[in-house]
Amino acid sequence: MPADTDLIKLYSSRILGLAADIPHHTRLDGPDATVKKRSPLCGSTVTVDVRVENGRITDFGQDVKACALGQAAAAVTGSAVVGLTLQDVQTGRDALRSMLKSGGPVPSAPFDGFEVLEPARDYKNRHASILLSIEAAAEAIEQALQSDCA
Repeated sequence: MPADTDLIKLYSSRILGLAADIPHHTRLDGPDATVKKRSPLCGSTVTVDVRVENGRITDFGQDVKACALGQAAAAVTGSAVVGLTLQDVQTGRDALRSMLKSGGPVPSAPFDGFEVLEPARDYKNRHASILLSIEAAAEAIEQALQSDCA
């Protein structure tokens, strides 16, 4: 178990800066899909709205109620997802999950900003909050694509 001083170091100025400046931090009017995700362990919640055209996210909004780590992850997600496909978002999600849970490498661009969260690997109780935004984004674009095909 990491020491309390390690936890304090985890909340670096870069993480706090990201948490304070989350892109696309407002909900969309008339989204193609909305997904709300909650971490039962800590109670963090993220609600994501997407608009999708031609298989790509054209607009993105999110309401983030999470710890600084979850907010920082939402900032990275929000700055990266517009213009991406479902496969792009799923690849970023899977790479982030691998980085946190299996010691995998930092996700590649456009999700390389998740590098700031590498120190959170040792804090398993924070992983769910960190993953909320990108998981919700992946589910939302998938829902939008399914409803488009219906």
